[in-house]
Amino acid sequence: VLSRVVTEPVGVCGMITPWNFPLLQAAWKIAPALAAGCTFVLKPAEQTPHTAILTMRALESLGLPAGVANLVLGPGATVGEPLSSHPDVDLVSFTGGLATGKTIAQAAAGTVKKVALELGGKNPNVIFPDAHYEAALDNALNAAFTDSGLVCSAGTRLIVHESIAERFVDDLVERAGHIVMGGPFDEHAETGPLISAAHRDKVTDYVRRGVEAGARLRVGGHWGGEEHQDGFFYAPTVLDRCDRDNPAVIEEGFGPVITVETFSTEAEAIEIANHTEYGLAGAVWSSDAGTCQRVSRALRHGTVWINDYHPYLPQAEWGGFKASGIGRELGPTGLG
Repeated sequence: VLSRVVTEPVGVCGMITPWNFPLLQAAWKIAPALAAGCTFVLKPAEQTPHTAILTMRALESLGLPAGVANLVLGPGATVGEPLSSHPDVDLVSFTGGLATGKTIAQAAAGTVKKVALELGGKNPNVIFPDAHYEAALDNALNAAFTDSGLVCSAGTRLIVHESIAERFVDDLVERAGHIVMGGPFDEHAETGPLISAAHRDKVTDYVRRGVEAGARLRVGGHWGGEEHQDGFFYAPTVLDRCDRDNPAVIEEGFGPVITVETFSTEAEAIEIANHTEYGLAGAVWSSDAGTCQRVSRALRHGTVWINDYHPYLPQAEWGGFKASGIGRELGPTGLG
């Protein structure tokens, strides 16, 4: 008796990418598909079509056979959903928001195709009192405010030990207040605008509801100065005195906003960090290796960094638990 297991290309891959990091997100999906021998149909976010067009031109210049790399443009409702439900598409890979991800999963269910979803996060950045103070402080700023907070893995939930919280937050607020906002051609700019006026309004409402629920606004919470009124800017913002059920703590605001919570014990830190429907990424800061290992293993988040934040490694798989999605990208698993 001969039994043979054959690994074959999955077939036609539908790829739906978001407007943040549009070129990178497309590369994360296109590269493993081509390496595995699959064809694909790419649908970028309607706000960012140009990087996808240029990517397709670059692939065409490499001499790919006609029909291997395909591009469709348009809104999710009229293009993304039909792509997800099409019977000739064998797999759908989507990166974006939770609500849209649920819609795509429902559309794909009709043909029982494979689905990979990366749906964002509400990511804890846990600071123990024995952490390297300056490194933790610098990284807390970068974790939350890189790319104006428009990062699915942004460390926007700062969870600090109560013994250092007052000093840490005061220093964080001081530095956040001096971050320079500007456009892409401003050589002094440290952070830029949001994607649209509608998204800026969403972040504004998110902060307002957080304050109304009891959080204290320490810095930010506005659209910048007079020089920023021609763009969709939102100032780096810090909210402290947040309880774990505050909407600013629970919801993915997707903007330059840090919420601060405090803890007294290791067990409490773990409980607070896991008190979220998401589970994409997080970080633990401590000089004690045992603390780092115990807490990182206890956090229900797909990637947990230790004494660092955001060092993406393409050889390591990427993906989350719970509402952060299903499936994995990058690494050997990303080929499967």
